[in-house]
Amino acid sequence: MKVELGKTGLKTTFQDDFPEETKCVKCGHISRIAFVAHETDEKSIIKGGQYVCELHEGSKGNLWPHDACCVAVYFCKECLQPTALYNQA
Repeated sequence: MKVELGKTGLKTTFQDDFPEETKCVKCGHISRIAFVAHETDEKSIIKGGQYVCELHEGSKGNLWPHDACCVAVYFCKECLQPTALYNQA
């Protein structure tokens, strides 16, 4: 898994770029990008040979990612609560 700090990771995504800021899930104020974690290829697989999608089984009513993913983590300017956005390959 590759981790990129701050704005450098916003383009490290399988889909559209991540935004620099997003709405806090707790208080609704502005959350700013902290880092992006990205499952890129075989060299970046976490120890044990698993991707996040392999950790749990997903089904209707029990959702889980189905492919390699990118996760952007943000911290709120007001309450410091983390907020995450993600997408899949």
